[in-house]
Amino acid sequence: MANSSPSILPLPNPQQPATADTQQSTSAVRSFFSGISERVRSGLSNRRPWSELVDRSAFSKPESLSDATIRIRKNYPYFRVNYIAIITIVLIVSFLTNPFSLILLSGLLAAWLFLYLLRQSSDPPLTLCGRHFSDGQALIFLIVSTIIVIFLTSVGSVLAWALMVGVVIVCLHGAFRDPEDLFIDEQLEPNRSATGFLPFFAGAKAAVTQYSPVAARV
Repeated sequence: MANSSPSILPLPNPQQPATADTQQSTSAVRSFFSGISERVRSGLSNRRPWSELVDRSAFSKPESLSDATIRIRKNYPYFRVNYIAIITIVLIVSFLTNPFSLILLSGLLAAWLFLYLLRQSSDPPLTLCGRHFSDGQALIFLIVSTIIVIFLTSVGSVLAWALMVGVVIVCLHGAFRDPEDLFIDEQLEPNRSATGFLPFFAGAKAAVTQYSPVAARV
């Protein structure tokens, strides 16, 4: 006896588009942080040996203010990556000792990443309380939020003090570190120090441009 029941056709799974979007977003986040991590490692690979930075035999008191200025101008290109690492460490320690500021800053960075930088051009518009917001409106909101967090909370003061302490440490080291023994091989490697300048920010900018169509259009 022939089976007269209608054939069952496969029905589309309504969860598939959501799953695909989730996987795409996860891939973009991983690629973003992977790109930053790779560029940070590349920049740190150009740092000078820390033993050379803290060599006690190379420290001496500058003869005058102009001598200190000359030393700083010579030491900075040579120890550029090390100095940036020192300032970064000071920033990290400062925010770790101020949990409230760290939470505010982390929330602000997360908002920038997930509401603007990592959004794809094919993503649906942001929706809040039934109202849709364009990327431009989201950008304005993020800029205003950044101004509020930086200037009207403790985040700005912590950031300013940490940068001041880091710069003071760098200037003191540059003024008291005798640079006479540093530039023997600089003539052979003129671009070595430049490749490590601001590795984190260069990596962040490149990663955002590569993995975020929204940021690439701005």
